[in-house]
Amino acid sequence: MGAFQTIDYVIFAAYAVLILSVGLWVSRTKKGEKKNAEDYFLAKKSLPFWAIGASLIAANISAEQFIGMSGSGFAIGLAIASYEWMGALTLIVVAKYFLPVFIRQGLFTIPEFIEKRFNTSLKTILAVFWVALFIFVNLTSVLFLGAKALDTIAGSGDGSLIFPFILGLAFFSAAYSIWGGLSAVAWTDVIQVVLLVVGGLITTFIALDHVTPQGGIADGVNHIYHTAGDKLHMILSRDHPQFMNLPGIGVIIGGMWVANLYYFGFNQYIIQRALAAKSLREAQKGLAFAAFLKLLLPLLVVIPGIIAWVMYMQPEGTVVVEGVKQAFARPGGGVNYDVAYPWLIKNFIPAGIKGLVVAALAAAIVSSLASMLNSTATIFTMDIYKPYLSKKQDGSDLVPVGRISIIAALAIAVLVAPALNTMPQMFQYIQEYTGIVSPGILAVFMMGLFWKRATSKAAIIGVISSIPVALVLKLEQVNLPFLDQMMYTCLITIAVIVMISLSTAKADEDPKAIPMPRDMFKTDAKFNIAAYVVMSVLALLYVVFW
Repeated sequence: MGAFQTIDYVIFAAYAVLILSVGLWVSRTKKGEKKNAEDYFLAKKSLPFWAIGASLIAANISAEQFIGMSGSGFAIGLAIASYEWMGALTLIVVAKYFLPVFIRQGLFTIPEFIEKRFNTSLKTILAVFWVALFIFVNLTSVLFLGAKALDTIAGSGDGSLIFPFILGLAFFSAAYSIWGGLSAVAWTDVIQVVLLVVGGLITTFIALDHVTPQGGIADGVNHIYHTAGDKLHMILSRDHPQFMNLPGIGVIIGGMWVANLYYFGFNQYIIQRALAAKSLREAQKGLAFAAFLKLLLPLLVVIPGIIAWVMYMQPEGTVVVEGVKQAFARPGGGVNYDVAYPWLIKNFIPAGIKGLVVAALAAAIVSSLASMLNSTATIFTMDIYKPYLSKKQDGSDLVPVGRISIIAALAIAVLVAPALNTMPQMFQYIQEYTGIVSPGILAVFMMGLFWKRATSKAAIIGVISSIPVALVLKLEQVNLPFLDQMMYTCLITIAVIVMISLSTAKADEDPKAIPMPRDMFKTDAKFNIAAYVVMSVLALLYVVFW
């Protein structure tokens, strides 16, 4: 199979032209018309449910999953799929209990909720934090992992083309997202998510077809089932070497909820699509649609990693692939897990189809980059620039500042991204280091939403104290799995907020508490049916792969 052929370049170029054309077409404005902040950052609040769901998944699924989660599938197995399958249930919870509050408040950004519920100082602290997180963790990791994958597939695989590919991905994502805003990002995401699902399925099925010498997808599935049995359990035992990454039953009832509620409920570049919906009902249906897509994703991103592990370990009856040990070897020793997905593409996907599959991978990378850039610009412009730096009352400077901030964020991320070259499991790295700050932020939001006595003073002290608490729990002497660290940090932060609120509150209800009449959380029959189906499928999956 090997390197790219002419037909692969043609197909990839066609994909690039299509995405840029659609992005620029939906970005167009009438002669003399200018985009306002709602047009640029919230797509005129016009998105239908299918665009919301597709765009959310396109923003969510990136190199972190295709490369990082496949690498964790190689190292850990199916258990890493809990991030996806528990994520589906989390989306249902967010749609039912969080979205009604956010949309009724008319939010542009998640930090804006903090200002309405607590105060401006805390909003600014969190806005600065999120801009830094998006640039130095999210953007840099997606750029690096994407470039690393393209170097493995289309380059020499020695890392020499990583920086040129970082530049290429940066320019491509900026080409339409800078001008078009969320409209361009969301509508191109509809195409991107179709492409990444089709490309991911093609990779999985072709890899299964090549697992055994005789070939055949059914034989491949049977061989994986019988030779990778230890990799097909969702709940790891305490003596499992990867227990510290995924601590058994705690994945279902513990810290995974902290990670997922923070990510899907209070992460600007995920929830921004729902804020741009035509209506609350449309937003809720969009998240339910995204939940169904989440159920499918482990087949696209985790199973390929397990297939690569079987080919690497070479149990009896496995096809012999020349150079497999060398392909996964790190220069300084050890196994390079994160090359699993690009290695499968390079070695088993035929010419022509390879161009389509790499286009799917690029779609996942570019759609996430565009989403992160747009959300970084939204928070910087609306939560930092507008209240502190803007001198125009009519808001005419907001869209130009948003575009400039995209360029600045991307430039910083491009310079920082190559420094991530030493990380062994990128997906786990991203989860672990985000987990230092996310539990405290989640605690503040949950108390702000659902406890009317929580005060601004308590929220500020809680979120600041959560970081040293997380760092103490991270010490080797404590020896806790990082998901358990997240759960305990969140619970301790909630306790701090409760104690300070009870000791300082002047009334039983904070003046800025948000009223929540019971009928606010009523959902229609279509959403309820979708929720029950998602929960039933999840129960079945965990029973089968326990």
